[in-house]
Amino acid sequence: MTARTHPLPRHGLPYAGCALAGSGQIWFDEVLLRERSTAPRRVALSDCPHATIKRLSAPRADVCGLGLDRPRVMGVLNVTPDSFSDGGDNATLAAAVARAHEMAQDADILDIGGESTRPGAQEVPIKEEIRRTALVIEAIRAEGITTPISIDTRKARVAEAALDAGADMVNDVAAFTFDPELADLVAERDVPVCLMHAQGQPDTMQDNPRYADVLFDVLTFLEDRIAFATQCGVNLERIILDPGIGFGKTLEHNVTLLRNLSLLHDLGLPVLLGVSRKRFIGTIGQAEDAKDRMAGSLAVALHGIEQGAHILRVHDTVETRQAIRLQQAIMEKGD
Repeated sequence: MTARTHPLPRHGLPYAGCALAGSGQIWFDEVLLRERSTAPRRVALSDCPHATIKRLSAPRADVCGLGLDRPRVMGVLNVTPDSFSDGGDNATLAAAVARAHEMAQDADILDIGGESTRPGAQEVPIKEEIRRTALVIEAIRAEGITTPISIDTRKARVAEAALDAGADMVNDVAAFTFDPELADLVAERDVPVCLMHAQGQPDTMQDNPRYADVLFDVLTFLEDRIAFATQCGVNLERIILDPGIGFGKTLEHNVTLLRNLSLLHDLGLPVLLGVSRKRFIGTIGQAEDAKDRMAGSLAVALHGIEQGAHILRVHDTVETRQAIRLQQAIMEKGD
C-alpha cells in the first residue's frame, strides 16, 4: 500500500462523523491522505470510500474477553533483575505475586516479562527466562487472580511454558522476527498477540537509528508482519499493533509517531501504546530517574487515548486508571 489514510481525531462534542476504531468517545469527520514525499491532503469523511471508513471506524475484536470500546490498562510486571525502570523490584516470587495482587485492582491485563529489552540489554537464555516467568504465572493463578495475563517474550518456548502455566496472550516486541516459530504457536493456541515495531536488537537498537520516513516505515513493517502472521495461520482478529516507542528510535522519531498515532488505525487493528517511564519522557520532562517519570507518562498516555489507542501498557496502574476516569468524565458528550 503506497497511500495511507490518516483519521483526524476529535472528542467531547457530538460530531456527525464516525467513531474512531470502535472507541466510544473519539470521533473523526476528516482524514489526511498521505503518500511518501508529498504533502498530505485533507479530505472530508463523506468523500472517502466505504471500505476505508469501515477500516477506520469498525469496532475492534475483544482481547482476552475485554471489549475495546473503552481504554484498557496493561500493567507491567517485570520479573527481571535489570529492566530499565523496575529491575529487581519484582525479581522474587513473593514480590512478583504481591505486585500482581496490587495491579489486579486497576489493570485489565498483567504483562509479565523475564527478559529486559531496554537499550543495551543482553539476551537471556530460554531456560532462565522460563524459570523467571512460568513459576510466577503459576503462582499468580494459584492465588486466585483471574486477570488476563500476557507473556512478554520473543521466544516460542518461553511463550509455550507461560501459556501452559496460565497466560492468555503473547506480547512480542520482535513481531515474530526473532523467533518465527512463535507465530506457529500463537496460531496453534489461537491466542491474542501484540506485534511491535522495533529497529534492530535491544543491545544495538539505539545506535543511530534511521528511517526514510518513520511513519511509513513503521506502518509498512507492521503490515508485513501482519501478512507473515496470517500466512502462519494466526487469526487476524487476534492481532494487536504497537508502534514500538523507544525501540530503535530517536526522540524526534518517538514524538513524530505519537503526534500521528491515529495513522495506525489505517491498518484496521487494535493499537497498544507502551510509553511508560521511557527515556524520551525523562529527556523532555527533565526527569533523569525512570521512577520520577510518572507525570510525563500519564500525559502521553492520555494523549494516546485521544488518538484512539485501545490499550495502555504502564507501570503505574493506579494513577493511570485514575487519570483515565477523569479524562473519560470530561470527554463525555453533553451540553
